[in-house]
Amino acid sequence: MNIANGVNMLPISAVMRGEMVTIYPTLLWDNDMAILVDTGYPGQLPLIKEQMERAGISFDKLKKIIITHQDIDHIGSLPAILEALPQKAEVLATEIEAPYIQGEKRPIKITAESIERAMKALPAEVSDEWRASFRKTLESPPSAAVDAFVTYGQELPYCDGITVIGTPGHTPGHICLYHQASKTLIAADALVVVNDQLLGPIPSYCHDYELALQSLRQLTEYDIETVICYHGGLYSDHVNERILELTR
Repeated sequence: MNIANGVNMLPISAVMRGEMVTIYPTLLWDNDMAILVDTGYPGQLPLIKEQMERAGISFDKLKKIIITHQDIDHIGSLPAILEALPQKAEVLATEIEAPYIQGEKRPIKITAESIERAMKALPAEVSDEWRASFRKTLESPPSAAVDAFVTYGQELPYCDGITVIGTPGHTPGHICLYHQASKTLIAADALVVVNDQLLGPIPSYCHDYELALQSLRQLTEYDIETVICYHGGLYSDHVNERILELTR
């Protein structure tokens, strides 16, 4: 879905744990390159390729991948994407998140207890084969090398300018991105859209919920016309006013 010149939201839908789930990675592009922000669940490379083709952007144009944080639904297809590209794509993330993305540390939300809870929550109709694959993914999450660290407040000189916004809380080094030319906020998991309403971070999914709420104040410093939430998609109704409400 085209959001603005050089900004596409990629709806990626698949059955997860017995139900249809849609997530929204973002594609930024200009004449020189395309940048993918987050990479979906494991196994979603074909869906990402398909959505890029629909957007009219060649998969081979992908030169950089920005990972907003360590969760499996954001890093899941990263290794497959890197392997499929004909050239090296640079992976960027914060230094805090890098050890989890690279497999040096297990993602903080994945514990022995959380794995068992996730397995028990699977619908009865889920096949034994899928259950085994799901457990394996949780126990050994996908990983890939991070080539360069981004820092809070950094201005990236790509695709008409991208600002890195530090929004820790959902995970320790979570970031949002602000596309300057289109005034688009790529919120990752700092915000969600539910029933067409922009909401704050989901408490049960946050490493530090109070910190995640405090981080929303960083977003009020930007002139935002449109938000792309990884969960929920697009929101464009008086964005700054709504975010300010969420910080009170």
